[in-house]
Amino acid sequence: MIEGAGWRTVPLLVLYLVLLGCSERTRVMRPDRDAWWRSDEPDVVPQMLNTDLPFRYPVALYLQHVQGNVLLRLHVDASGMVVPDSTRVVEPSGYPALDSAALADALRLQFRAARRRGVPIAVSLLFPVHFRHPGGPRLPDDST
Repeated sequence: MIEGAGWRTVPLLVLYLVLLGCSERTRVMRPDRDAWWRSDEPDVVPQMLNTDLPFRYPVALYLQHVQGNVLLRLHVDASGMVVPDSTRVVEPSGYPALDSAALADALRLQFRAARRRGVPIAVSLLFPVHFRHPGGPRLPDDST
């Protein structure tokens, strides 16, 4: 027992040590139970390597001044290549030919792979494709 302290002091000391051990600043992070360790988020996001976008406007729609946006979900593997069977249209343009062109041409995209703790990893990402005709009107979502 602590010198000069009565038996009532011991429970308070134990309670203080328990509370101190539970404080956030003194908690030890354990990889087997803490969410930060299991996070699927990359430390470094994938970086597109293409200098020119590979998307080609369907000629018939270009001649008609048809414009639209296609939002794709791509799966980029650990080597930075787009996995063909994983590419999906998330938001269609309203023109099936634009959607098909975006899907087909997305396979020519190349990326520097995402990384987690220095190791290349596969990730899924959203990739917008904007088909714009130089003579066409601005669309509502276009920036100034």
